[in-house]
Amino acid sequence: MQGSANLNVMIKAARRAGRSLVKDFREVENLQVSTKGAGDFVSRADIAAEAIIREDLMAARPNYGWLAEESPEIEGKDPTRRWIVDPLDGTTNFLHGLPHWCISIALEHKGEIVSGVIFDPAKDEMFVAEKGGGAWMNESRIRVSGRRSLIEGVFACSIPHSGGPGLPEKLREFARIMPAVAAVRHWGSAALNLAYVAAGRFDGQWDQRLKPWDVAAGLLICREAGALMEPMQEGRSMLEHGNMIVANEAMFTGFAKLVRG
Repeated sequence: MQGSANLNVMIKAARRAGRSLVKDFREVENLQVSTKGAGDFVSRADIAAEAIIREDLMAARPNYGWLAEESPEIEGKDPTRRWIVDPLDGTTNFLHGLPHWCISIALEHKGEIVSGVIFDPAKDEMFVAEKGGGAWMNESRIRVSGRRSLIEGVFACSIPHSGGPGLPEKLREFARIMPAVAAVRHWGSAALNLAYVAAGRFDGQWDQRLKPWDVAAGLLICREAGALMEPMQEGRSMLEHGNMIVANEAMFTGFAKLVRG
């Protein structure tokens, strides 16, 4: 696809950070004897990747704001635009040597996400979208799945970490949803879940309590791929609260009703 100058900057930054993370990922196996040591190493890898992305994006657009997982928020001289970045979504997978993690970069303009990139370096899959330009993976146009029946559908979600809020609620949702669908998947990366919905690999996703950097790029990519989406609870922001139901058009109404109970 022919992307804008901003999108090209985002892709370049994601690829450069991806090379750094892949190099670090190869070292993870050597650190598994010490959970603390491995955790510290992954934290350093995460911070280093964010530094690379920030260097590239802020060099290209120094007036834009900045919101990211590993560093303080910056209000830019241009208050209408900000970068929203997760340098390593799927940290636990990375820590355990599981090749399912990604970089997520979004550009927000006047409160709306207008460009998004999700890069999976381990598989060399680059998912991108710009408002009104469709969704793409590695130069190929992608669309949500064409499946129509819930019982044929595979749906994704996140599960709260140990001690995190929302686990009993999530288990109740599982009890409603799992008997009515083909399968539910929790693969440890909310951003990649959304990219997979856009590519038709998953038929939908539901989540709560995610952060803006987890979902900003993915929501745009899904929308441009033809997905429908709503907050799980009225009045909750999909971007600010990570509160969302996403699915293809044919399944959306039934899936949303199932999720909400």
